Amino acid sequence: MTIPEVELNPCFLTPERVQPEYPLLVYLPGMDGTGQLLRSQTVGLEAGFDVRSLAIPRKDLNTWDVLTKSVLDLIDAELEKSPNRPVYLCGESFGGCLAMKVAIQTPHLFRRIILINPASSFRLRPWLSWASQLTYLVPSGLYDVGALGLLPFLASLPRISRSDRHDLLKTMRSVPVETVLWRLSLLREFHVDEEQLSRLTQPVLLIAGASDRLLPSVTEVQRIANIIPNNKIVVLPNCGHACLLEQDTNLYEILKDNDFLESKADMGTGLEVRG
Repeated sequence: MTIPEVELNPCFLTPERVQPEYPLLVYLPGMDGTGQLLRSQTVGLEAGFDVRSLAIPRKDLNTWDVLTKSVLDLIDAELEKSPNRPVYLCGESFGGCLAMKVAIQTPHLFRRIILINPASSFRLRPWLSWASQLTYLVPSGLYDVGALGLLPFLASLPRISRSDRHDLLKTMRSVPVETVLWRLSLLREFHVDEEQLSRLTQPVLLIAGASDRLLPSVTEVQRIANIIPNNKIVVLPNCGHACLLEQDTNLYEILKDNDFLESKADMGTGLEVRG
């Protein structure tokens, strides 16, 4: 994907091959916010989508509401260039929380929604929430060591290539301490109105890694499934939290296997765009 200098405002990373005739798939990344870790999935997704990956500036300390507005503004800008096409919203981990905020803000904008190991379960890990509040006591020089120690919790390392492990660690280390603290505080305070969630009527695919050691993702997607009416749960038996980096995970194939792709007859029938 093309990587611009992302320092001032959130933006979309765009693949080399722009495909305005395909449905738009908007990916909201995990807590690193770079959007760059999707690239192992991009080639596969391009078989059926025009892919955009959100990149959040490293020093961004905005609220959920501001981030939500930024995402919707970016989607609007894409649809101005190529209107009346279906939009898929995909959020992973931290991005899963943001995706829920975005979806309830403009429910009719999205044809389908995909949530992958949503970090809305952060509050279900009391030790993690407690530890995150003490992070400010850790000298910044130790963050590199901490990032390395977190790797086994973030991913099933034997299932990730050496280069992707390196990229994951590099990406984690690229986020300033202040930003890490801020985004952890957003997760601690995350709340979405269940009544608003229950009004999402489009198909929602809930994907969880059964071997997620960081968050209770299977429990969380089951909880969300009890709220959202039109959902399907996919549990990836051997996958960890950063499951999209794992070599055996192919998001496009998961969508295909679960009848989550647009039929050609639907391609030209976009949904209502935010006014």
